[in-house]
Amino acid sequence: MKFTINREALLKPLLLVAGVVERRQTLPVLSNVLLVVEGDTLSLTGTDLEVELVGRVHLESPAEDGDITVPARKLMDICKSLPEDSDITFQLEDQRVIFRSGRSRFTLSTLPANEFPSIDEESGSYSFSIIQSRLRRLIDRTGFAMAQQDVRYYLNGMLLEVREHALRSVATDGHRLAMCTVEADISQDDRHQVIVPRKGILELARLLTDGEEIVNITLGANHIRATTGAFIFTSKLVDGKFPDYERVLPRGGDKVVIGDRQIMRQALNRASILSNEKYRGIRLILDQNTVKIMANNPEQEEAEEEVTVTYEGNSLEIGFNVSYLLDVLSVVDCDAVKLTLSDPNSSALVEEPENSDSVYVVMPMRL
Repeated sequence: MKFTINREALLKPLLLVAGVVERRQTLPVLSNVLLVVEGDTLSLTGTDLEVELVGRVHLESPAEDGDITVPARKLMDICKSLPEDSDITFQLEDQRVIFRSGRSRFTLSTLPANEFPSIDEESGSYSFSIIQSRLRRLIDRTGFAMAQQDVRYYLNGMLLEVREHALRSVATDGHRLAMCTVEADISQDDRHQVIVPRKGILELARLLTDGEEIVNITLGANHIRATTGAFIFTSKLVDGKFPDYERVLPRGGDKVVIGDRQIMRQALNRASILSNEKYRGIRLILDQNTVKIMANNPEQEEAEEEVTVTYEGNSLEIGFNVSYLLDVLSVVDCDAVKLTLSDPNSSALVEEPENSDSVYVVMPMRL
């Protein structure tokens, strides 16, 4: 096995592939990246047995076919430290990889390629294509609401729901819910749901661009696979039943508040400074065309903000975790934001006032 490659051509896929590799592994080969040369293509593969990422690079100069695994972190650190635009030559000799660049020479230990695990191939039950920027929007708009280490393991991920002509993502941690729906070229009558684990979602988001390029998605019984021009991403699915999210969406709220998103966000940010550090509770007091935002903490310190909004209903006082409201106001990108409320014990519905493809539900707090 022998090949020569430009540092920049290698570094981009290597950074993404090495991101999948965990630092602490039970199997030594899992901290390695698999290098495979076939013809004029170099493939780099990283896996943690949950998520697998394959990056492909076109080799400009002739190469000798072969495969081997090398330590991912060391390879990445060496490539980063080499001068820009330098050429790197890899050569396998006596089960060690020697690579040279200019006057630098490095010898790395290896493990055989046949020890490297691959996620089992399975026939996909359903395939479709979607523009990368749309899939990325789904993740950006809802990913923050995924649970982190919940015992309800099915919440530690994101629901992807294939619908007719649409793809929907839903994430919830039990206290707030985020949902986004985008158009997609899907001709499926019945709904198909999968839960992608948190790490899979975060790694997939790193791959997607904001452009019009297409990504091909295959949903199997146990895996999701996303294929772009340069990458093949595979993740195991979470085996569980996602809650019936449509029952959580509040219906019939009669108190509608429309306010400037940035002004509301800044006022909530300031008030949060004096909220209880553990519970992060704030109170919203609605009155004719104004919202008062109040916070206090065990040290008897208080914050009060008054924001002018469009509101015609009766007065209402309701408590929220300020972090949950700020998370929503950070991901929506419109000028105004609409809150629909009904009473102090019911969840708030947050959305953009017009043509919203995203809906957010935030549970109230008793203060």
